[in-house]
Amino acid sequence: MMPDTPIPVKHLFKPLDDLLINLLESLSPEEWNKHTVAKAWTVKDVASHLLDGNIRTLSIQRDNFFGEKSPVSNSYMDMVGWLNGLNADWIKASKRISPDVLILLHKATRDLVTTYYQSLDLNAPAIFPVDWAGETESLNWMHLAREYTEKWHHQQQIREATGRDGIMTREFFYPFIDSFFRALPHTFRKVGAPLGTIIKINVTTQLGGNWYLQKQASNWQLQKDEPTGVPAATVSISPQTSWKLFSKSIRPEGVRGSVELTGDTRLAEHVLQMVSVMA
Repeated sequence: MMPDTPIPVKHLFKPLDDLLINLLESLSPEEWNKHTVAKAWTVKDVASHLLDGNIRTLSIQRDNFFGEKSPVSNSYMDMVGWLNGLNADWIKASKRISPDVLILLHKATRDLVTTYYQSLDLNAPAIFPVDWAGETESLNWMHLAREYTEKWHHQQQIREATGRDGIMTREFFYPFIDSFFRALPHTFRKVGAPLGTIIKINVTTQLGGNWYLQKQASNWQLQKDEPTGVPAATVSISPQTSWKLFSKSIRPEGVRGSVELTGDTRLAEHVLQMVSVMA
């Protein structure tokens, strides 16, 4: 089953972070204040959020230090609300941090985080499950894939806001989108269809590829090998649209003119509802 196939990302954290620091060092004072697709967050806010991710990784995951207790309720929405509160608190506090200090702190934590990630046994239980993929328990390979998607899509938000390229390459983009699609079976968990129904999702250009979702007796199964049979629905979406849509930076109604849907409209449109972040 494809969801059990590890996504190799360990080797990508250092070069991705190196690109981030080079990017931040190149920003003008005006660019730090540009707004991103992350709603009300500016470039500086997104850079601050990425720093918060480094600090939380070292404090919580490496050092097992939980300064704030998570909600007693295990409900998804309660967890989302709690995380959104933590993020908002950090962004507010980081308003007093200068861009130069932000860069300094990124440099100070970058290699420590990479070293921690490198130390993890990919097949050992992860500290947190990947909730958006519907997992109640995750292995470290999936945990690291989730961490990689966070670092990738937030850096891409900065790059888009400031007109930079750099990580829209096969090397960096494909592991990101491959990780995101692990949320697709969970997205379809309540969607009924005849046994064997196939949905094909194509992310265009050499950056992407094909993914197939097939209805099994009790669930939907994701795979990359083309199954036997004609897809009941096909979704074709560009890399630029896919990363913003599935990270909830834009919503399905905002991409209708830039995606191609064929076949069963109900199934095709439900693909667009996938959200591969905690939101």
